[in-house]
Amino acid sequence: MAEVKIFSGTSSNYLASRVADFYGKDLGGVSINRFADSEISVSFDESVRGCDVFIVQSTFPPSDNIMELLMLIDAARRASAHYVCAVIPYFGYARQDRKDKPRVGIAAKLIANMLTAAGADRVMTMDLHAGQIQGFFDIPVDHLEGTSVFVPYLKAQNLTNLKFASPDVGGVSRCRKFASFFDADIVICDKHRKKANEIASMQLIGDVEGSDVILVDDLIDTGGTICKAAELILSKGAKSVRAFCTHPVLSGKANDNISNSVLTELIVTDTIPLRQVNDKIKVLSVAELFGKAIGRIRDNGSISTLFINNQQILGL
Repeated sequence: MAEVKIFSGTSSNYLASRVADFYGKDLGGVSINRFADSEISVSFDESVRGCDVFIVQSTFPPSDNIMELLMLIDAARRASAHYVCAVIPYFGYARQDRKDKPRVGIAAKLIANMLTAAGADRVMTMDLHAGQIQGFFDIPVDHLEGTSVFVPYLKAQNLTNLKFASPDVGGVSRCRKFASFFDADIVICDKHRKKANEIASMQLIGDVEGSDVILVDDLIDTGGTICKAAELILSKGAKSVRAFCTHPVLSGKANDNISNSVLTELIVTDTIPLRQVNDKIKVLSVAELFGKAIGRIRDNGSISTLFINNQQILGL
């Protein structure tokens, strides 16, 4: 069988090293340099001929992260790697997954095309903004779920009278899945935007009186939606409000917004590194989950065995 080698781009080295540890390998060496005009140059520091290569790189801004990943895939392919898997814990540009107004591009599809053209045989990612993005690819996509780390954590908190809330209508399916693990009801925050990152109004659909409410989202950008939703829910009689978010993008004044919010805590993963420490934010690592997933792929095993299911929850 081909030897497995795990490498990382610049932005995800902190996570890739832990993924490699959980898999049981040292992280492979790569050289990523820049010319005076910022043009990127990449090379592998060791042979990858005939190897199964896994390249870990989240594609959050800047766009150099995407370029690094594409160039690493291309370099591995040209160095005669047997198999190349792009491990993308956070798949950037996923919010641009459709034409919601005239004359706009579909960036998520463009990124999918670029990864395939670069030579990736497979993509592994987590909690896509929209699950149907998997269909943008003509290669296999392993879509891991944040519930695998969030649900056990929440179960250990022993909260009573739980209810789950979606901060917008588009996240109802994700929220309902969380709620199913606890046999809990959901509520919905219906928001109206005037423009991106600016909420005009928000209303709550459902009753939260006396409940410990858990807001569920795939990512937080400026924090405006999640903080406004938490304030609305608490004003309607909730006992406490927490939030789960897989990808802590946290742009602009997001950290200040969260610190000054009514949220008891915000639980995120390390698909994106935090820019600054925040007492209200708790980080759960997905390194072990990705390490196990690489092992399943290596052994042609089932990825679905890594997903949380209701039977497991009842036994926790």
